[in-house]
Amino acid sequence: MTADRFADLDGEALARWLGQPVSAIAKFPGGQSNPTYRVETATEAMVLRRKPFGKLLPSAHAIEREHRLIAALHPMGMPVARPIALCEDAGVIGAPFYLMELVEGRTFWAGGLPDCAPEERGAIYRAMIETLARLHAIDPQAAGLEDYGAPGNYFARQVGRWTRQYRAAQTDEIADVEWLIEWLPATLPPQERTAIIHGDYRIDNLIFAPDGPQVLAVIDWELSTLGDPLADFAYLAMNWAMPHGERGAQLGGLDLPALGIPTLEEASALYCELTGRSALPDLNWFFAYNLFRLVGIIQGIKKRALDGNASSANAQATGERIVPLARQARAFAERVGA
Repeated sequence: MTADRFADLDGEALARWLGQPVSAIAKFPGGQSNPTYRVETATEAMVLRRKPFGKLLPSAHAIEREHRLIAALHPMGMPVARPIALCEDAGVIGAPFYLMELVEGRTFWAGGLPDCAPEERGAIYRAMIETLARLHAIDPQAAGLEDYGAPGNYFARQVGRWTRQYRAAQTDEIADVEWLIEWLPATLPPQERTAIIHGDYRIDNLIFAPDGPQVLAVIDWELSTLGDPLADFAYLAMNWAMPHGERGAQLGGLDLPALGIPTLEEASALYCELTGRSALPDLNWFFAYNLFRLVGIIQGIKKRALDGNASSANAQATGERIVPLARQARAFAERVGA
């Protein structure tokens, strides 16, 4: 075996750390943030997630937090991959990493579920919402995660954090982003509940059973924290408000009843029923906030691409989404009355 068989991952160094030969490594496509690989040994197949190589933004790519979270949630029956090992020594493969079990199942890349029958589409969406409600029902203290994030002022802290992240990676002056940086802190909604939140909850971050709608694993926990669970649901709900494309979770413009997919009103009603809410507030502020946060994330990807250490080959194309996303975020804000 030679290390360059595995492109940017030193398979020989990993094998020495594991104490057993590594027979194959394959990098999963996508993954703009933390590079992710399938790792095979003689006894099992695993998934490895590592931090990107090179200089990183403060508090970004905290794979140690991801490992801590799934290690806490797995024993509680939450559908997450079983954690195997954490290596915080960057000297082993060039960056800290962790290993977890490989969960075999289906990943849906298009929100319209074109390869599924109408009755299965509805069941898949219900399972997705039920799994989110299940996460939000977990007591952080019972999971040993009471210090996983500050319990209050979630939106204030997040707007501040993503403003700092955007500034640290800023490459251009974008009027709509500057407008959002002023408007969001001045219009913060109250926080009524605190829960463990995923932070990037969408259909392509779930692994479903090969032959049914059951959620086998929720993946990509990099943005998880303690916060307002409404932020998670609003992030998921935003897919109903964004225009549908050939790929991606967006559903806007599709004939949802004909497809068997719940409308946003039906999805919201189900989430309220499962979480004991009587209703949801106007979600447009939350849509604007979530798109602003996405702008901050993508700006970081763009900066890493310019610096030459982005994880995905299409990082440059991803960076081109910043201006239209900021424009859409402002449009949502203006629906609130901005």
